[in-house]
Amino acid sequence: MSKEPAKRELKQERSARTRVDILEAAITLFAKRGFLATTMADLARAIRMTPGALYWHFPTKEDLLLAAIEELHQRYLSGFVDLLDEHRGLSAREQLQAFTRGTHSFLGQHREYGIFFGMLAAEAADSNERVAEAIREKLGLYAKVLGGILRHGQTTGEFRQDVDTELAAHGVFGGYLGALMYQNLFRATLDYDSMAASLDRLLMDGALVRKAP
Repeated sequence: MSKEPAKRELKQERSARTRVDILEAAITLFAKRGFLATTMADLARAIRMTPGALYWHFPTKEDLLLAAIEELHQRYLSGFVDLLDEHRGLSAREQLQAFTRGTHSFLGQHREYGIFFGMLAAEAADSNERVAEAIREKLGLYAKVLGGILRHGQTTGEFRQDVDTELAAHGVFGGYLGALMYQNLFRATLDYDSMAASLDRLLMDGALVRKAP
């Protein structure tokens, strides 16, 4: 490999690593302060980068937010693609259990990711339609997958028939995000994993699962 292509490839790798570092720092800062109160200057200071360098990677704060949403979406999907494939042949109840456990495990291990989504959803709904639509698209996709599991369970007779699967799917996923936001307020006395496990039990043994006659 000649020197010029090698230098160009090294520069591209460094730029890609820098972009990931920026997104990680931005997600953490937005989760703590919200995106309305966080400026690009705040982000530049947090990342120890000049504002000019930050703007070179992301021309606007909206561009940065959209990139962060997509980055978290890809991370979430990477943990679920294999899981869903592995459980495709299982019962609807087992698929639901795998989905909910995987979701609350992901959010529990990456608290700032869930809080970022929750904060952004709350603020963007009334202030930035482009960002709000990006979040709706991602959350809607997760709810669609969950809704498919619920409909499958109704078909097999495992789940209650009197439940609107689309509404239930949005409610369940919103419940896990909401629990994370709520627990963050009470983090000195409440544990997220315990709260999420309680939601799992309510879901699996009461709210949706059909009782044996």
